[in-house]
Amino acid sequence: MENKQPSGQVFGYYQSGVHIADLLLGKERVWHRPTDWESEEKSERSFELLAEDKAVYELPVYELSRRLGEWNALDWSAVEEMHPPGGGCYQRHERVEGTLSGEQEHKQAWVWALRGGAMPIDLIVCDNEVIAFVLTGRGDSVVLVQEGWESMTPLVLWQDAQLSAARYGVKHLGRHDVAMRDGIKLATEVWIPAGLQPDERVPTILLRTPYGRMDAIFRRLPFVARGYALVVQDTRGREDSEGEWIPLVHEREDGDDTLNWIAEQPWSDGAVGMLGGSYVGYVQWAAAASGNPHLKAIFSYVTVGTPYIDIPRKGGTILTGLSWIFMMAEKRRNVAALSRDDWSEVLKVRPIKEIPQKVLGKEIPFWTKWMEHPDGDDFWARSDWKQFADQVKVPAFLVSGWYDDNGMGTSEAWEVVSQNMPEHTRMILGPWYHKANTTREIHHVPFGNNAIRYDLDVTQLRWFDRYLKGIENGVEHEPRVQYYMVGENEWKTSSAWPPAEAQQTAFYLSSHGQANTSAGDGALTLATPGEQPADTYLFDPLDAAPYLLDLSENENCVPENYAEVEKRQDVLVYTSEPLQEAVAIAGEISAVLYAASSARDTDWLVRLSDVDEAGNSIRLSDGIICARYRHSFSEPQLLEPGQIERYEIRMGKIANIFQKGHRIRVAVTSGAENFSFPNPNTGGNLATETETVVATQHIYHDERHPSHIRLPLLPVNQ
Repeated sequence: MENKQPSGQVFGYYQSGVHIADLLLGKERVWHRPTDWESEEKSERSFELLAEDKAVYELPVYELSRRLGEWNALDWSAVEEMHPPGGGCYQRHERVEGTLSGEQEHKQAWVWALRGGAMPIDLIVCDNEVIAFVLTGRGDSVVLVQEGWESMTPLVLWQDAQLSAARYGVKHLGRHDVAMRDGIKLATEVWIPAGLQPDERVPTILLRTPYGRMDAIFRRLPFVARGYALVVQDTRGREDSEGEWIPLVHEREDGDDTLNWIAEQPWSDGAVGMLGGSYVGYVQWAAAASGNPHLKAIFSYVTVGTPYIDIPRKGGTILTGLSWIFMMAEKRRNVAALSRDDWSEVLKVRPIKEIPQKVLGKEIPFWTKWMEHPDGDDFWARSDWKQFADQVKVPAFLVSGWYDDNGMGTSEAWEVVSQNMPEHTRMILGPWYHKANTTREIHHVPFGNNAIRYDLDVTQLRWFDRYLKGIENGVEHEPRVQYYMVGENEWKTSSAWPPAEAQQTAFYLSSHGQANTSAGDGALTLATPGEQPADTYLFDPLDAAPYLLDLSENENCVPENYAEVEKRQDVLVYTSEPLQEAVAIAGEISAVLYAASSARDTDWLVRLSDVDEAGNSIRLSDGIICARYRHSFSEPQLLEPGQIERYEIRMGKIANIFQKGHRIRVAVTSGAENFSFPNPNTGGNLATETETVVATQHIYHDERHPSHIRLPLLPVNQ
């Protein structure tokens, strides 16, 4: 009886601008009417009761339906911030104007941004009535809107006449086992637009993933409705693909072979664009490094970088990264492996090489192989796509964030492609961690409501339309770089990255005339230091300074408050005087450290933070290096105890305004517990060593040894 004549408010459900279904939100029940947008033959359907226990839609539609009455009973016009009885904090964000479909009356509505947590569902409210819900992510979006109110939502972005229209059904061609050059077959799923004529060919969107080719595929099928073939492939050794799973190693050749296979298909016009984030970003650059002529465009989110610049051997250290490693231990991803309450104990297991056996009771073959190659040899070179940088000549759009733990990958890729194809590269850098565009706060550090963008999936479609279909939509004439200025909480544009107007400026570590004995003794100054004593601390690998993160979250570069960590005796801090006016920076950060150790090997970490009037020290950027790799990752050289060495340390990029009254701080230490395994200081093999020694560390900052950090200063009026 519940299916008959349901009553409630009808909302249209849109996935990346494609009308997926109509939902009828009742007081106790939700009914849905799929639009059959995927079907080759459209049909009229009636509303059917939606089972509450079935996750058919990305939005929690039953929860939204139950709260609709509560939200509609509130007086949204009276406040700038709303705290509904059912929970949540909403802030008035953007004003939108338009007319209800079929009517002439001009209306004004407001987008209300949900604060706190990840993947917030924003509300659009008009005359105290919720007319729409908006959810955005890393390259996809959902809009649930009352019939007739579409023009008051981000759906207007999809009404551009130059965008490929959603006019096709979806034809699933099923699984193909595609043979690579060595005979290994990779499971490959294919969809094409329905109703193509026998001689009609279309461009292709390709994703190559270790996470399962059918995972959240609904987010990518709108491409097919807009006239693209969609190919999603399990990478070697993953899911239903053959071969051995060794992260990064085979992706250049396998990507090349897959591109050639696509170009040979009867539905393909030979043009391929690649899409995806993280590992699915890395495979794009690996494929581009093959020089394959069929790869015409890439859209790279938070891409993994090369082994010694990004993962798993950043700066020559061994990154902890065990949550991802445990999750990927079997052929199929096991997300449950992320959540453990004993990570601190796991990280103390030695030798490092045997952690999987001792913790999980089994070997992880790729971890074993990593541990068998302690230095940057030919094995690691196979994962370094930059050795073929001259082959990377493909229009590329990059997206990353200041707190992306693979942020170095985007920096590496930008340096290559912007050199090779400067007119056909674009980049967006937001206040985001690895799950880009999904939160307005990271670990209690708040950003503006504009931290979440509603246009990323529209932007990626425009990019592919331009370079795969040849649509003259003007993307190549738009600003090359958009970046978010933390502290001001505003988006900026630039013709280059780093911005051309940014001046690399050295801020020198200095002391107040005596060796540091506690936090706050060191100074950070624009003046080159004169003669002064070195600062000294003891580094005990069994009690290393912590790097503040939660391994179960699988986000490793969050903007935490390091004020308490900086009170440790093994952390040296160098702090500027309170700023008399705001100081803005935007660009890549690096440091030069002159240091000596009593040990044969050790690590050095440099961290930049923004210190407010209350003393909170919020991490902005950092970098780490293993001393034995100071000259070369492939030819390590142990230290002569007590000998002063010069270290170049690459740090993460950032755009930040240090407000008037704030202070700029640089911290130096040797431990990054939770982020990388502490160096045992023995000079032995990092993977197999079980002994440790305490090292006496000296940081020099005098006229001959001017340790400093390089900050890209912007003119005051920027």
